[in-house]
Amino acid sequence: MDDGKAGDTMKTMLEQALEEMIQAINDWFDEQAVRSDIEQTIQRTTLQMGLFNDIFVLYKPGRTIVDSLDMGWDEGSLSTQTIRFTEELVRTEIQPRLVEVVQKRLAEWANTPLIDYRFTFRGKFPTSDGMLKLTLLEYINEEKRQQLLEWIRTYTEQKLENGVYPTKPLDTNFLAKHLLDPVLFPSLDAAWIIRQYERIETLNRERKDALAEHRHTIIYALTLWAEQQFLPQYFNVQISDYRENEYTLKPGQKLDGKLKDTNKDMNQNQAEGSYPMDLLLYAAVMILRFEPSYSKPRGLKFLELAKQLGSEQAERMLTNGSGAYKPEDTHLKLEQVECQANDVFARITIVIHKEGPEAYQQALSFIIHLLEQGFPKSYHIKLKSKVKQYLPIKGLAKSDTHRFFANALEYPELHPLLEQYARVAIQEFEFYGDTEGEKNGMPGSYAVFGLGLSSEQYFPLINDYMGQVDDEHQMIQDKFIVAFVEKYGVTVDSVPVLVQSLRRSTDGLKLKLLPEFEQNEKLEWLLGQVEELESHEVQRVLYPIFGKPEKLVAMARKADGKRKELLLQLSQAAGK
Repeated sequence: MDDGKAGDTMKTMLEQALEEMIQAINDWFDEQAVRSDIEQTIQRTTLQMGLFNDIFVLYKPGRTIVDSLDMGWDEGSLSTQTIRFTEELVRTEIQPRLVEVVQKRLAEWANTPLIDYRFTFRGKFPTSDGMLKLTLLEYINEEKRQQLLEWIRTYTEQKLENGVYPTKPLDTNFLAKHLLDPVLFPSLDAAWIIRQYERIETLNRERKDALAEHRHTIIYALTLWAEQQFLPQYFNVQISDYRENEYTLKPGQKLDGKLKDTNKDMNQNQAEGSYPMDLLLYAAVMILRFEPSYSKPRGLKFLELAKQLGSEQAERMLTNGSGAYKPEDTHLKLEQVECQANDVFARITIVIHKEGPEAYQQALSFIIHLLEQGFPKSYHIKLKSKVKQYLPIKGLAKSDTHRFFANALEYPELHPLLEQYARVAIQEFEFYGDTEGEKNGMPGSYAVFGLGLSSEQYFPLINDYMGQVDDEHQMIQDKFIVAFVEKYGVTVDSVPVLVQSLRRSTDGLKLKLLPEFEQNEKLEWLLGQVEELESHEVQRVLYPIFGKPEKLVAMARKADGKRKELLLQLSQAAGK
């Protein structure tokens, strides 16, 4: 094929591609224009200016996608493309034509609730050098921008700074992002932003679940700001979908007048600071204090990166803690014991000077007070003690945290305080910082296990603990169940606790309890506890005792009389 024919072929393919993409763009706008929920959606909050602020086009011959959400549909698609453009062709021929179409449609809808104050149009195109990703158009409606700024000002003044009532999570969802938006606020006032976030916390402090939602929304907005806006200015960032981003400091990047932190304690920074670094430090502390265990490394990373930029405050925080707590709450020095807490590393150092119940009582009270103040529940203990006691349960981590609670459990007079600790510490999806893998343990585990094996009066505590266990990431409940059965056997009082515990067991647990259930009375106790459960839960409870459901059915066939009836009822409860 000569060059002329090749050129004609490419021109034809280009026109076909453009026609397909233009049609897809128009289809998207037409589909949104007939939606009946636009006005209703926008009216939920005064902080949402428009429904859409972003669309992208992904060109695939015959399957072109236009959407407001980038779901990564381009992954792996390049190898199947039948046409590949050059980057120059995309920029000089495709981009102007598509932008013209989008601008025309925006002219129709820009002043309606369909379009936000800003609108970004992005594209992904197959080229000979790989998938080319471009921002094709950045549109800003200045009139809407000013209106939104006025709404934000009104909201922060009336609802936050002078407000007295709890706020809506939806409002926070928009406000948290707006305050960090460089188009809305080209010059960030960190102190003012932090003050708004803290005011949201204050107004919602009486509603625990709502407060957690507000905090998570704020932390998410801060994280996006840190990772997408702030840190890339000073670090080369290698992004990964499977692990934490990797940051390499750009040459010559240190704190300057615009960056520097205020060189004060964190609570003073929050009140007086006005630099972006304060926002990064605030984000780190919020993550470390309120996010689940798996998020803590990100908060620590933010502090380490701030230190690399020369932040003296970050360096102090890494050494002494965030400063979010009063000094008397993080340091205790008495004749019997000394305790030091660092929330950045979620570590409590305990030095027992004089072994005895008084030392452990003082240390436990120190820990309880810390947790009640919001100290990370995924903490761990660094213990200096001459006593090396562990719980009589095989398979638990031989950690300092384990040893501290096992030592304390030796004093019966401390058992009520240990129960108080456990009820404060228990938190689903959190784990002690010095456990991992199959030895992961939810906070409160050692106290609950030890108390549960010491007396039947702590059976309700075991039930409450098991109700919070994350059985996808923790296995040590199996170890406790084995010890529990060895201690109490099968009684009318132990069966309810056994069933509640088995609901959180794993497939690896096997119990030697069949001889116990030769007695019809004990089968009746078991049936009474499982008959109201879902069939899949019944299967989980019965498996460690009887094995696969088929085995239970086979046992029922061989039995007779009352025993046969009870085994059949158990099988039916398991859905067999």
